[in-house]
Amino acid sequence: MIKERTWRCSVCGYIHKGETPPKECPQCSSSSKEFLEFNENKPKTRLKFDGKKFDVLIVNGSSHHSHNTSILADIAENYLKKRKVSYRRINLNELSIYHCWCCYSMKNNACTYPCRNQLDDMQALYEMMLNSKAIIVASPINWNNMSARLKDFLDRLTSLQNMPLLKKESLTKCKVAAIMINGHEDGAMKTAMDIFLYFQQMGYILAPYGIAYRTHGKDHDTIKDNEFFKNDKVIKSEVEGLVNNVIETINLNIESKLAKNIISICE
Repeated sequence: MIKERTWRCSVCGYIHKGETPPKECPQCSSSSKEFLEFNENKPKTRLKFDGKKFDVLIVNGSSHHSHNTSILADIAENYLKKRKVSYRRINLNELSIYHCWCCYSMKNNACTYPCRNQLDDMQALYEMMLNSKAIIVASPINWNNMSARLKDFLDRLTSLQNMPLLKKESLTKCKVAAIMINGHEDGAMKTAMDIFLYFQQMGYILAPYGIAYRTHGKDHDTIKDNEFFKNDKVIKSEVEGLVNNVIETINLNIESKLAKNIISICE
């Protein structure tokens, strides 16, 4: 007798019991790729970082870990492998990240690093950012803006951004950032610049030609977007170019050479 397995949709939390996940989530319409095997009796454990330094952190900020935006992250990941550059990849929809508690609104020194909220996976992400040389963020376009999951992640970076205000040394200045955007229609550049503003406020340097984006167009049904992005040679070439530029920028060792001469300015 085949043992029944439990599957959880990583987008909406729908629970399915069966040998395999459903072809489509009956609650949010996500594909079977968004289902992860789930053990209801296993206690939830927080994400841990092993402390090993590496070059590039890829953050897939989509609500789906295996849909359109993941194609950009896959291209970036494969190119880093090809160039033998060390990296870590994070899919935000697989993690628990609470919204920002806005401690800063109470008083300046209420917001500091480490973040007061130690209840989710965010602490491991802070450590990954501090132990990497660059970050590449991928986001879909939601209402001319980034995804809600990515917004929660970026808002939580306030604890790092706030360091100079507390007369402490910035831990992120002169690291390298790049941004990848895709979506159905308009809003790509606005979304990218909204994301970059967070990193600029933490002292990150945008890699040359460090923004890549591609949209499909409102004349098409969104059901066709995934196949378009999978087969699109333009976005593959541009993402590979973006990752190349990140690699070449971190190879200049800007963080070690320039950071000591840069004056941190906190908003």
